Amino acid sequence: MSELPSPILLIEDEAEIRRFVRLALEAEGYEVHEADGVRRGLIEAGTRRPELVVLDLGLPDGDGVELIRDLRNWSAVPVIVLSARSSEADKIAALDAGADDFLVKPFGAGELLARVRAQLRRKTRQIAADDAEIRFGAVCVDLARRVVEREGQRVHLTPLEYRLLTVLLGQPDRVMTYQTLLKAVWGPGHAEDQHYVRVHMNNLRKKLEAVPSQPRHLLTETGVGYRFVV
Repeated sequence: MSELPSPILLIEDEAEIRRFVRLALEAEGYEVHEADGVRRGLIEAGTRRPELVVLDLGLPDGDGVELIRDLRNWSAVPVIVLSARSSEADKIAALDAGADDFLVKPFGAGELLARVRAQLRRKTRQIAADDAEIRFGAVCVDLARRVVEREGQRVHLTPLEYRLLTVLLGQPDRVMTYQTLLKAVWGPGHAEDQHYVRVHMNNLRKKLEAVPSQPRHLLTETGVGYRFVV
């Protein structure tokens, strides 16, 4: 028996872009539902229960960032933002509100579909239990024993390095802002101390990446934060 197509909710007020995205998604076998504003988008999200939301920020009846905040009160569905807003401040606002990824217009169908596939894969990669074992590259992280190994050799991480790593591992393929990481690892009193994250991320790369200067798994989102990719 074939699997049912993943339902995706597309919230976009520009008809041409909505048609372009819908056709690209349907060509890949996804089931697409549409909305052209905040109010309709929230109604569709509640009734359709999509596995992914693709969202424009500039909507006629409200801001997409507010929609994300509202959605996060009752749903953890992945959200990919499509927006003409390209500033770091706009990206950070959307990601801190709860978006999982951010794609700037204009964009290509191939890149959009790659981001969609990555977010849908997250469901199978979520850390569901304390005895989970996470592998990427030559690294194995045993969460039950709090042991990290690379090429079979134990790697010593400081408590903060280990915490930062596990926070990233828990959200694969998701862009995590500096503020999100600081709150999760250092607490709310360090929201402005971005250099803490940079220093510890550099240390993690030196210990875990094959080529620290060209990381394959602990990736930088310039001006925004970091992303873990298996």
